Amino acid sequence: MSLDQALENLKFEYEHLSQKSIPTLINCYALQACFKDPFQEVVGHIAITEIFEHMFNQLDHPTFLIRQTLIKDLDVALLWDFRFSLKRWNKNPQCFEGVSWLRFNQDFLVEKHQDFWDPAEGIYEKLPLIGPIMRGLKRSA
Repeated sequence: MSLDQALENLKFEYEHLSQKSIPTLINCYALQACFKDPFQEVVGHIAITEIFEHMFNQLDHPTFLIRQTLIKDLDVALLWDFRFSLKRWNKNPQCFEGVSWLRFNQDFLVEKHQDFWDPAEGIYEKLPLIGPIMRGLKRSA
């Protein structure tokens, strides 16, 4: 397998992610991979699996669309859109943009995954009580 093949597999898994396909996605990661986003930092298959299971428990129809890929050696940046609906409050479709910085190991498995996205725009602005406050703060800045 090459980096290009591993990356195409990973992109396919993200763009076709379902609750049932989480184990297939996790197989793209090294056993002790580190995953970090604005809310948490975890290590290992079990902890990363729990993040995606939690996502499916909280959101309806979470979908990633990968718009651009940049590669330098074993480092990869993915520009993506994340679409979803909140299960509990605003059922309207939502979308925000983010970037994942990935480092692949010599076996072409992801050993480090760090997501960069704005939690205010991505989540907080969409919540019923705090959303209007966050949007107001954003307008006044």
